[in-house]
Amino acid sequence: MSEQNGRSEGTDAPAPAEGVVTLEAEETAGASPEAQVAKRLRLPVLPLRGTVVFPAVAAPIAAGRDKTIKAIDEAIAGDKLLFAAAQLDAAVEKPDPDQLYRIGTVCRIAQMQKVPGGVQMVIQGDTRAAALEYVERDGYLEVVAREMDDMDPLDAEERAFAALYKEVHERAAEVSRLRGVPKEIVDHLLGGVSTPGELADLVAFYTELEVEQKQELLETLSVEARLRSLLVHLQKQIGLLEAQEEIREQVQEELGERQREIFLREQMKAIQKELGEDIDSQEANDLRERIEALELPAEARQEVDRELRRLERLPRESAEAQVVRTYLEIVADLPWSETTEEQLDIARAEEVLERDHYGLRDVKDRVLDFLAVRKLQGQLDPPEAPAAEAAAEAEAEDGEDAAASGAGADGPAEDATDAEETDAEETDAEEADAGATDAEEIRGYEDDRAGETLLFVGPPGVGKTSIARSIADAMGRKYVRVSLGGARDEADIRGHRRTYVGAMAGRIIEGLKRAGTKNPVFLLDEIDKLGVSFQGDPSAALMEVLDPAQNVAFVDHYLGVPFDLSEVLFIATANVFQQIPGPLRDRMEAIEFRGYTEAEKLEIAKRFLLPRQKRRNGLLPEQLELEDDAVRTIITRYTREAGVRNLERELGSVCRKSARRIATGASEVAIDADDLRELLGQPKVHAAKKMDGDAVGVATGMYYTPAGGDIMLVETRVLEGKEGLLLTGQLGDVMKESAQAALTFARSHAGDLRLSKERLRDHEIHIHVPAGAIPKEGPSAGIAMAVALVSALGDHPVRHDVAMTGEITLAGRVLPIGGVKEKVLGAARAGINEIILPAVNEGDIEDLPDQVCDQLEFRLVETLDEALAVALANGSLEAGALAFSEDGRDGRS
Repeated sequence: MSEQNGRSEGTDAPAPAEGVVTLEAEETAGASPEAQVAKRLRLPVLPLRGTVVFPAVAAPIAAGRDKTIKAIDEAIAGDKLLFAAAQLDAAVEKPDPDQLYRIGTVCRIAQMQKVPGGVQMVIQGDTRAAALEYVERDGYLEVVAREMDDMDPLDAEERAFAALYKEVHERAAEVSRLRGVPKEIVDHLLGGVSTPGELADLVAFYTELEVEQKQELLETLSVEARLRSLLVHLQKQIGLLEAQEEIREQVQEELGERQREIFLREQMKAIQKELGEDIDSQEANDLRERIEALELPAEARQEVDRELRRLERLPRESAEAQVVRTYLEIVADLPWSETTEEQLDIARAEEVLERDHYGLRDVKDRVLDFLAVRKLQGQLDPPEAPAAEAAAEAEAEDGEDAAASGAGADGPAEDATDAEETDAEETDAEEADAGATDAEEIRGYEDDRAGETLLFVGPPGVGKTSIARSIADAMGRKYVRVSLGGARDEADIRGHRRTYVGAMAGRIIEGLKRAGTKNPVFLLDEIDKLGVSFQGDPSAALMEVLDPAQNVAFVDHYLGVPFDLSEVLFIATANVFQQIPGPLRDRMEAIEFRGYTEAEKLEIAKRFLLPRQKRRNGLLPEQLELEDDAVRTIITRYTREAGVRNLERELGSVCRKSARRIATGASEVAIDADDLRELLGQPKVHAAKKMDGDAVGVATGMYYTPAGGDIMLVETRVLEGKEGLLLTGQLGDVMKESAQAALTFARSHAGDLRLSKERLRDHEIHIHVPAGAIPKEGPSAGIAMAVALVSALGDHPVRHDVAMTGEITLAGRVLPIGGVKEKVLGAARAGINEIILPAVNEGDIEDLPDQVCDQLEFRLVETLDEALAVALANGSLEAGALAFSEDGRDGRS
């Protein structure tokens, strides 16, 4: 029965309905073999998903699958005939013969147009057909099909059949009417039908039925049975559409009720107003009372009163009323006059900074200086204050005297009036002179109480944000933080204008709203990561915020009125100072965070990081003991950073491993340096070490990175060949220029340096700085390059325990450099014993920890000869001139 009802073998299918002719029945219907062969067709297959095509119906089809496109191409190349068969499962992308119904429709391609991704076409159904065999051919399916004719009723004029035909016709027209199809179109479609079979096929195609139901109608050859089955479906459709129409009418009635409800509510509001129970008026009054209690500037008061009047006129349910109400609520929530009492106790501030942070001595000193200046400025009264008070007192005394003289006068009223006018003129002249003097004093006075904007610059994890929080704690102010990283819209700072949908205030106003006070410590985090887009430049908007001359009347686009930011203490943070636009940098005072030394990191880990990680991982203080050597190993072998973020992560890993041991039965855990490999794996950082011995052409330089300093080796070799200088190691332009300067110095002082001019002329010099994969730049490698070059040209060994840094000139002078602290600490970590520094950098030695100064010897040089005398194993200075001995270091002074 599976093939008889058009389904693939292996599926459960019901027995054919009345009038459904099976293939076997058709084949044995008595037709001659010649007639059967004449009706067989070999056609390309058009698989259909989610639809069924009926005879005498034009159907639009979109095709895009490869097999389908090839089948269409084959049909176009022939007689434009296709066999359209529906898929059993519409989700199958590549249907095989078992996935297609066995009964389909022979169609003719009426129109076709190629579009991106496939073709669109209109096919016209011709006749039903049964698939006798599906075969794969050249990338598409082909079918051997036999046409199937309708089984017309024996008497088409029979009353019962005529009534059935008429009923289907009327019910089809009714379904179309309920769907909203124009009557002219329905009459045109149904009027073009000439036979009952065509009517059944046409209505079945346009009726909303499942694919299985349409396929069953297609497989029903009996016209009468097809009409009866279709009538059942039409009646169901009519019931469904009538229910939908009823629901639509109910919705319309409810909308009418809504309008009626709005009208009644308006009436109720009028009644409540008469009774003194107006809820909306009460809300408006509450909002008005909150706003009237604010100490607003005159311009802001005028704008807010205007919006209040608008709110009272607008209907409560209108969208505009919601916008106005939100605006007024934000205005009422802003701290127009609320301030936090400032507590500028310098001793307490120092105590707070020392409590919360270890190290950063320079930063703490600068912050304490800043707070001390603010304290002294706050104790000064601006000159206009006493002048205004004196003027008010004088005016009050004059008023009292005038009142007293008027009460006891015996003379005529005209005389008293004349005397008052004369006295008033004299008083006005005196006040004008005094006012001019006061104005001159006021113009010469500059109110610095707002202070400067601090900018904390440094690598991540060095404590910039936490220092800002400690400043707020020390001053007794509220603290608010706004992250500016990735902000690309000017509206992020200034806010959106209220004309836009979803407008809101900018981040500055929102931050003040959260703080609830007009003088918080306001942290602008990641200010160097502001972006620029077609929506504006947020850094330009920040200039008004941070400029003390302008922020006294900062206008947020959403508020539309000035707001005083002069009492806010703004602190900004950045990682890269150069990424901040120049005009914005000029409005801030930069304080540089240089990072922590290894000793400082050790103390920070013991005081702050390790106790915090113990608490986070559920450990009691006594359950984990981490030796100092283990912490040092984590600092030097597992992290490389200026701050302590990665250090805290590694300590957290150690605490988690320890918590696992304790959770499985251990009472306490003690960890030393030897246990770290098991807990943290292989070391992630491989610090540079000094060379094992002296070598010719290899000098030890020093370099600085935001993660700390370190040493680098400068290698030089002299090769026979064409004269030239070869530089490798990804050197920047400045380092290349330093190498050229070193070579020029060697050539110009060849005699003093005992260098062979032939060797300088007929040899190629190769300078390499490992590691080659890391870009290098900076002028401080000049001394190291010169020493390595002179050593290679003169075969003088360079001391392996000496590291050097400094810029050189063609005349051999040594110029100062930066980053001395980090470079020296890196050299000490590498085992260096002596450091060559420019003499001008002598003051930087005072910033080094005492334990580092005790283990190193510093050689301060002003000329390259002095540096060569220290760096070369056989070099020395004799009577201010460079000399070389033949027995190593014995001749070195």
